[in-house]
Amino acid sequence: MTDLDISLGAELEQLRAEGRFRPLVVLDSPQDAEVVIEGRRLINLSSNNYLGLNTHPRLKEAAIEAVRVWGAGSGAVRTIAGTQSIHEELETRLAQFKGTAAALTLQSGYTANLAVLGGVLGEQDAVVSDALNHASIIDGIRLTKAGRYLYPHSDLDGLEQKLEEARRDGRRRVLVVTDGVFSMDGDIALLPAIVERAEAAGAAVMVDDAHASGVLGRAGRGSVDHFGLEGRVAIQVGTLSKAVGVLGGYAAGSQELRDALIHLGRPFLFSTSHPPAVVAACLAALQVMEDEPNLLERLWENTHYFKSGLQRLGFDCGNSETPITPVIVGEARAAMALSDELRNRGVFAQGIGFPTVARDRGRVRTIVTSSHTRDQLDRALDAFADAAAALSLDLAPRGDGSGSA
Repeated sequence: MTDLDISLGAELEQLRAEGRFRPLVVLDSPQDAEVVIEGRRLINLSSNNYLGLNTHPRLKEAAIEAVRVWGAGSGAVRTIAGTQSIHEELETRLAQFKGTAAALTLQSGYTANLAVLGGVLGEQDAVVSDALNHASIIDGIRLTKAGRYLYPHSDLDGLEQKLEEARRDGRRRVLVVTDGVFSMDGDIALLPAIVERAEAAGAAVMVDDAHASGVLGRAGRGSVDHFGLEGRVAIQVGTLSKAVGVLGGYAAGSQELRDALIHLGRPFLFSTSHPPAVVAACLAALQVMEDEPNLLERLWENTHYFKSGLQRLGFDCGNSETPITPVIVGEARAAMALSDELRNRGVFAQGIGFPTVARDRGRVRTIVTSSHTRDQLDRALDAFADAAAALSLDLAPRGDGSGSA
């Protein structure tokens, strides 16, 4: 064993001591409302597969046909020989869907944020970021030489203060960055007010719609459509691996943005393009989202039902307004214990602790999908009640939880 292994082993022991060491969970089934883990069928509340599209027949057939026509892989980065007409077809379709002039696809939502923030901002510029933005935004900011201005979560006065600081510092471009839906708490960004304050300060806005695409707006077009802010948000970043059900990320905005990212976005420049099967499945998903509005309707029906059930039981669901519903219990160890008790009762819901969330805000994060049946949700609620009793959790009923977006 090397000194490196010994050092890493000590860090792993610390994680175990804090109750934060978790082995990978291996699924022996497709990602669905129920999954098979270690031979047991469990109700799945841990998936981002909001609309159940990953197993939709139209997506599977599109992927299979694309392999027959285009082959298994693209064989190169986009700027050399890896751009096929099917890639540009998807980008044209995404731009239409998001209501922008252009769009560019990347390997993931994570790399999309790295490419945009690293490619658009220089040392003369500023990025003004919500304190609870996703890790990919944080990492993207770390890759820039731009000035960094952090404002408290959803604090509009704090945002104004940071915008004023950036302007006083003489920054060239100022970009306000926010999640559309915050991934750990499920609350929605105050986007209209953010846009107003940014416009007043001469700043642009970028929204990461990873958890809003497929969930908010007409046919799941996202937070910009949800609030009617078309043309007022400079950059929309998103993922194709959550509600869309496949893989990848995108940045949507002006043609100038697309052209700049092609030349300056390092993840785009130095990564092989998507396999044709992935591209074709994404194209099919966007069409299904428009053709089958019942999927989005069912997602929200299930969301309201399950959230209100948890709150009637007395669980603290924070400020969630979306299908992301945290069950906040305190320290990471308590969250992991609740997750384990739920699994014993047939429910797969992962515990999340520090550093993903604050030390005293450990939680089991639940996400319902359009694929869940009412019976599955009832059984899951029963499991939560039984698990809370087994752990002697102190619960206080909090009303019917009927709030919505």
